[in-house]
Amino acid sequence: MKVGIVTFPGSLDDVDAQRAVRFGGNEAVALWHGDHDLGGVDAVVLPGGFSYGDYLRCGAISRFSPVMAEVIDAAGRGMPVLGICNGFQILCESHLLPGALIRNDHRKFACRDQRLRIENARTPWTSSYDEGAEITVVLKNGEGGFVADAETLDRLEGEGQVVARYLGGNPNGSLRDIAGISNAAGNVVGLMPHPEHAVEELTGAGTQGLGFFTSLAVTAFA
Repeated sequence: MKVGIVTFPGSLDDVDAQRAVRFGGNEAVALWHGDHDLGGVDAVVLPGGFSYGDYLRCGAISRFSPVMAEVIDAAGRGMPVLGICNGFQILCESHLLPGALIRNDHRKFACRDQRLRIENARTPWTSSYDEGAEITVVLKNGEGGFVADAETLDRLEGEGQVVARYLGGNPNGSLRDIAGISNAAGNVVGLMPHPEHAVEELTGAGTQGLGFFTSLAVTAFA
């Protein structure tokens, strides 16, 4: 599959995401925040970083980038979209995902290897995993606390939209230890930790994040 990786001003994990896409057996296509089309890609990744310096709120300005109008339209038609860290924040600001990401409850930047449990292996980004699989990937964020009202949280839980949950301690105060969620259709996934940093042994982070990028090849998603 052709997977577009969007670069915003301030993105810093776009090249890592491109590399992870290639390691996952797909073709990586660089997209720019000012693009008015997606170049015929089959899926999109919004990478981590500090788009527009995180001014106003994380992702609040990027949400209005020209390319996001295309991403929102494509997501509505079922295109798989993955937002990682800052990309997760952009998806929430774009209302492609519910809730919001706020400053870590301990008011410090968190950077560590993080254990996760895959709660939903039925999305186009997680189908390479077994449901309930426990993996370790890199986490690095200062505003990674996922929040939503109780009704939204209950709906996410009840409808299987919690994709990943923190294990071994909550690193940022996310409600109900939520590390990642999907939209109701399942094609849009936001994840605060960084699976793209755990795709090859060379980095020392292991390869347990690779499944997020190999899943596209094994998922039939219309």
